[in-house]
Amino acid sequence: MSMSSLGNKSRWPVWLCWLAMVLDGFDLVVLGTVIPTLIKSQELGFDAVGATFAATISLVGVGLGALFIAPLSDRLGRRNLLVACVTWFSIFTIAVVFAPNVAWFSTFRLLAGLGLGACLPAALAYMNDYAPAGTAGKSTTRTMTGYHVGAVATAFLALMVIPSWRTMFVVGGLAGLVLVPFLWFKLPETLPPVIHIHATAKSPAGISPAAASPAGSPVRAETAPAAAPAPAAEERASFRDLGRKPYPLIAAGIAVASFMGLLLVYGLNTWLPQLMASAGYSLNAGLALLLVLNVGAVVGLLIAGVLADRHGTKRIVLLWFGLSAVFLAALSIQIQNEVVLYAAVFVTGVFVFSSQVLVYAWVSQLFPVRLRGTALGFAAGVGRLGAILGPAVTGALVAAGIAYPWGFYVFAAAAVLAVLALAFVPQTVAATSRTGASVGHS
Repeated sequence: MSMSSLGNKSRWPVWLCWLAMVLDGFDLVVLGTVIPTLIKSQELGFDAVGATFAATISLVGVGLGALFIAPLSDRLGRRNLLVACVTWFSIFTIAVVFAPNVAWFSTFRLLAGLGLGACLPAALAYMNDYAPAGTAGKSTTRTMTGYHVGAVATAFLALMVIPSWRTMFVVGGLAGLVLVPFLWFKLPETLPPVIHIHATAKSPAGISPAAASPAGSPVRAETAPAAAPAPAAEERASFRDLGRKPYPLIAAGIAVASFMGLLLVYGLNTWLPQLMASAGYSLNAGLALLLVLNVGAVVGLLIAGVLADRHGTKRIVLLWFGLSAVFLAALSIQIQNEVVLYAAVFVTGVFVFSSQVLVYAWVSQLFPVRLRGTALGFAAGVGRLGAILGPAVTGALVAAGIAYPWGFYVFAAAAVLAVLALAFVPQTVAATSRTGASVGHS
């Protein structure tokens, strides 16, 4: 069942996964928009150290969610996980409003991150299950435009409501709660429930019917054939599968690139307003540049997906990370002309953020369907370690008073390391399972 065969119904999964990414985009920049106000007012006891801690612990939660909750989508289904995680995230985002101090503020951000961390891998795995074969780049990047549309909308909202920082979390939490019933009632499942398959097969399951189907051919649970017996080791997807040939080298390269990619994404979105303030620009100018950065990201995603499907994901992702390094280094030069400054930040956004999304698209192509959620969770989870380090390192530079220009030098170096890591990852993989069936994706 391809997207084209679903008629009008096909719009729901596309838009709902896109809206789930809008929530992730909100979370991406919300701290960046409120940190300058919290530090300036010292409300709840915030200072540079407290803000760095809050930003770091938020990303710890997101990383844990990606690593340990997202893989459950391969077992329990993408839809169920999305519903549960969006609900959890929304509740604890609203709870931030009632935080009495930095410790509780950070605790609620940690808990919200646990739910949000699984949303991105589950939504991308869903769209790659659902989309026509050969469109992994376009499907991934178009879904991820929601990520940066959410970031743009959040930055724009901040321009209107800051210094009323609590409004930011109220809006984000309520938006998630509004999305939940639509996810529940309108989002079909792409994978048959694993528990149901086990119950009917009465034996260890092999590769699921969904895994045997082409990408873009979701299998309905009630029509799925009984699973054929296979080795117990392949019954369920797990991180151990990523350690079996031919995946270790691929997983290592993807891990390094995701680490560096999310270091850039979160480091820039958390601290760009403060970096620009350190360079002598006004707070409003910093917020406006954050908005422009993410507008560039949306444009970059639309271009990158088309080019990746046409010319190969590896070639484009290497080019994108390389250009990111160049433009990030260029931002270390103070630009007096306002038009040139905004143009430079826009072009930087075009390359920096779509670089990381192309990594996700490549993961969807390199790993078989039964491992897709696990592999994306691994990439996103390890990447979140970079997301933790980015704001932490930049925050330390801010506290030391040397964030400008050294923050941009650190970001440029991260992009170069991503290029080196991905250069050793093959364009395609032809893997063989223990049963001798091909499980590779070209």
